[in-house]
Amino acid sequence: MKFTKMHGAGNDFIIINMLEEQLDEQDIPELARKLCARRTGIGADGLMLTAKAEAGGDFRLLFYNADGSLGEMCGNGARCIARYGYEHGLAGQTPRIETTAGLVTGDRITATLYRVRLNDPSIIDLERCAEAYCCAYIELGCPGIPHAVVLMDDWDIIPRDELFKLGKKLRFSSAFPKGANVSFVKTVGVDRVKAITFERGVEDFTLACGTGSGSIVTALTLKGLVSGKNVTVSMPGGDLFVSLDREGNSVFDIYLTGPTCKVCEGEINFF
Repeated sequence: MKFTKMHGAGNDFIIINMLEEQLDEQDIPELARKLCARRTGIGADGLMLTAKAEAGGDFRLLFYNADGSLGEMCGNGARCIARYGYEHGLAGQTPRIETTAGLVTGDRITATLYRVRLNDPSIIDLERCAEAYCCAYIELGCPGIPHAVVLMDDWDIIPRDELFKLGKKLRFSSAFPKGANVSFVKTVGVDRVKAITFERGVEDFTLACGTGSGSIVTALTLKGLVSGKNVTVSMPGGDLFVSLDREGNSVFDIYLTGPTCKVCEGEINFF
């Protein structure tokens, strides 16, 4: 079975083309767990599979987290799969990607720089209390990808094990019925923020989170802390750039731009 490994700002994925490979969808969760294992598999934050389009897109994206759970969508993953689709003849320079959360469109800016339009928010709650913390709760798409945005000026000096415990606690908080990806955020300049995300399904911090970046800029724009135009989100794996449109308390047309990297291609032969 052929695979490609890619990453977007350190958020890494294994890609399998189901248009060429024969896979039973009921076997994919176990496959995701095995392939994404850092020590015994290839290692990745998630598994992405391209499948035949069903609703007018160029192709369909199935996204599975490292723990085998089905994810609604992934922003950095969508940027990587947009490049994969272009380079493998599945789509042109402006791919239309069907995801569980809705249609995602992409743009090839350079050979490695890709932009995607994230799903519009279906839920925005700027004042949700969770475990004594005030969070902004955002769901992108429908069904929505749940994100909690926690403004915390000292998050990057808190010992990692303590921040991990807090991220895990908030991720499973009853304030978030579907659980949540939890981003700790601080502003570090004009239209520049620093953040890290504890991701649901990975159950750890990742080097970058695309939908998390979109949710962060959504929340901070509505709070008046950033302009919403070409906002830099600095994450451990690198910088991502987010622009959006706002009308009152509504946000739409969230665009995520950032680098993609093709790490390797090969064949899986240990199953």
